[in-house]
Amino acid sequence: MASSNYDGILLGMGNPLLDISAVVDDEFLTKYDIKLNNAILAEDKHLPMYDEMSSKFNVEYIAGGATQNSIKVAQWMLQIPGATSYMGSIGKDKYGEAMKKDATAAGVNVHYYEDESAPTGTCGVCVVGGERSLIANLSAANCYKVDHLKKPENWALVEKAKFYYIAGFFLTVSPESIQLVSEHAAANNKVFTMNLSAPFICEFFKDVQEKFLPYMDFVFGNETEARTFSRVHGWETEDVEQIAIKISQLPKATGTYKRTTVITQGADPVVVAEDGKVKKYPVIPLPKEKLVDTNGAGDAFVGGFMSQLVKGKTIEECVKAGCYASNVVIQRSGCTYPEKPDFN
Repeated sequence: MASSNYDGILLGMGNPLLDISAVVDDEFLTKYDIKLNNAILAEDKHLPMYDEMSSKFNVEYIAGGATQNSIKVAQWMLQIPGATSYMGSIGKDKYGEAMKKDATAAGVNVHYYEDESAPTGTCGVCVVGGERSLIANLSAANCYKVDHLKKPENWALVEKAKFYYIAGFFLTVSPESIQLVSEHAAANNKVFTMNLSAPFICEFFKDVQEKFLPYMDFVFGNETEARTFSRVHGWETEDVEQIAIKISQLPKATGTYKRTTVITQGADPVVVAEDGKVKKYPVIPLPKEKLVDTNGAGDAFVGGFMSQLVKGKTIEECVKAGCYASNVVIQRSGCTYPEKPDFN
């Protein structure tokens, strides 16, 4: 396929956040009631945390946000300028400007909604022993409005795309936008994908997640999210393979594509369920001393996976690319990567 055919082929929508990342200690986790390998929305008790991180620990500022990470990684893997687009809401401030610069430099066509009043959203990334915990203060990211999506120059990105990826985190912000995009995908035989994203999404945003499940051609998630999904739906199984099959068999809005469920399990094999069957794919082993942090690992997996899916590659090749991308990212701080991928 000529590179012009890839123009805007993949569109992401989500919460653009600036990661405030630091290696912290157990005392800090306990103080702010933070669990590793989790992602939550900040409550009032967490708000002093961000300043304390920057005064106590060695803090890095890295452009983040789950969907934005995945789209940037897909763009990096594809190496075709403008193959990907992204929408979300930032504030009119230096963090917002930095984010725009970062995403544009990565080759992503970003159309941000810029909120007049709220500051650009941030995400505290607390790392202990290479494991991460995410505490998001959405701020401006929470202000995305469906009216922005409906503007002709932005809806044009939806029309142009053939694949869509939206992390579950966006369910808390603009279900109206997700509805427009998922219905467009279904009506036009395009591929719509989402992520379970976090236990709290599966638990406390169950209704809105269920509303869009019929539209999802691919469902991504990790083992913790899958088990939470199972418990919330009363399935009474902790078996990730069984859960993946059950998710793939939930009703679909159209019969164009069968649903594929893709569950990552850290260092354990990736579980892929389709057609009532499960396949497992090993990840690339990494010695513990090479692990920097797991921040962005799942996002990078999706980015690598989607980069091959848009090329019409097999599921096996998509998983390989996902494993490659996440292997690169966990050896670096945050969801960052070298200039060029070394994947074939």
